[in-house]
Amino acid sequence: MTIETTDILAILKKHFPNIAEKPLQEEIAAVGQVMHFRAGEVIMDFGSYIKLVPLIVKGSIRVSREDEHDGREIMLYFLGAGETCSMSFTCCMMNKKSVIRTEAVEDTTLIGIPIRYMDTWMSKYQSWKNFIMLSYDQKMVELVRVIDSIAFEDMDARLQKYLEARKASTGSPIINATHQEIANDLNASREAISRLLKKLEHAGVVELNRNQIKLLSN
Repeated sequence: MTIETTDILAILKKHFPNIAEKPLQEEIAAVGQVMHFRAGEVIMDFGSYIKLVPLIVKGSIRVSREDEHDGREIMLYFLGAGETCSMSFTCCMMNKKSVIRTEAVEDTTLIGIPIRYMDTWMSKYQSWKNFIMLSYDQKMVELVRVIDSIAFEDMDARLQKYLEARKASTGSPIINATHQEIANDLNASREAISRLLKKLEHAGVVELNRNQIKLLSN
């Protein structure tokens, strides 16, 4: 499906209002590629060279890191509409292989920006520089929270924060995931996650259905 330049401009204005300079919007519309990924599809894998930086239009993306010794993964954060992946920006600027994996949590649409424009736009457009720096700042705060959570918090607190992060990334209280998938993200056993989810259900925090969790309003 071909996306017209006018359509990309409309998408930018709706989902990325902070990218406000008209010449920048026009450049993004001219060079950006609108891409679609199914839920569960890997967008970028460990060890690959990054050729595009994503501007997420719709959906949710999980960003994870792999232990180079035993191959275990840990979930770092989620990305939602209106965001970009600052870690992919770092890798492409330094021409490094990716140290992260990005995977569509649900059907996702993004605008892929070729990396050759990244450095030029940083010095050319103030709104682009602000957008990238704000993305860095927000995700750095989230990474610190992940480290703090692993180091200092019990699994029940980590689970609740995880569920809230997924809700924030999709804008929906419905989380479509198996207990095993959540356990993998939190580096925990499925049994422990199932037990804690049942505890949250008894407390009226969540409603459990097959492969689905609904966060209830307090």
